[in-house]
Amino acid sequence: MSEVNGGRRERRKAQTRAEVRQTAQRLFAERGFDSVTIADVAAAADVAVQTVFNHFETKEALFFDGRTPWVESVAAAVTQRAPGGDPVTALRSALESDMLDLVQQETRPENRSYLVALQRSTLLQARERTLVEEAGERVAAVLSEAIAAGDWSAAPAADQGTARVLSRLIADVFLAAGRVLVLEHRRLLLHGAPGEPRSSSVLATATTTFDELECSVRAVAGKLLRPR
Repeated sequence: MSEVNGGRRERRKAQTRAEVRQTAQRLFAERGFDSVTIADVAAAADVAVQTVFNHFETKEALFFDGRTPWVESVAAAVTQRAPGGDPVTALRSALESDMLDLVQQETRPENRSYLVALQRSTLLQARERTLVEEAGERVAAVLSEAIAAGDWSAAPAADQGTARVLSRLIADVFLAAGRVLVLEHRRLLLHGAPGEPRSSSVLATATTTFDELECSVRAVAGKLLRPR
């Protein structure tokens, strides 16, 4: 296959994927996630059912596609930090930035159907928890390398076992806190009383929370890695 033909094929695949996703998310918004089948999506997009599965392994993956850049971006922020940069500070900054983007996106009226679908579907909630776990695994892997190499200013280089424990602890604590705050923001959007503080309150809480978490994990690291 020539390079030109290969490029055209990849563009067609990307276009088909985008069209299937757009069609599916429109149907989910109109009819609700649980009421739409993959066959419905295929018919509306004028493709075969197998074509949908060629691009998306599950209906849940189709629902979230394009909506969860944070799964990869938080870990990427750690690996792509400036030379000599603190990996935990990079993690914290990326989470704050992603939370700001997510809160702004979910506050828009046109995204209310997305939040309602999440609230009503235990399958979607389970998938979102899985995505958070996946993000945590990615973050822990890159943090572990940085901590073992002595790149974290809070502590000297650690052995591989201690680095793994610390990195998993740090990743999970930060991501769990972020998830709690996102869920609270969604609750306020869908069920908050008139005049109840929403986005600004959650974002302010996030800043304070991440400040304290960063201090706390540094203290834990200092004790775990203290010479004995």
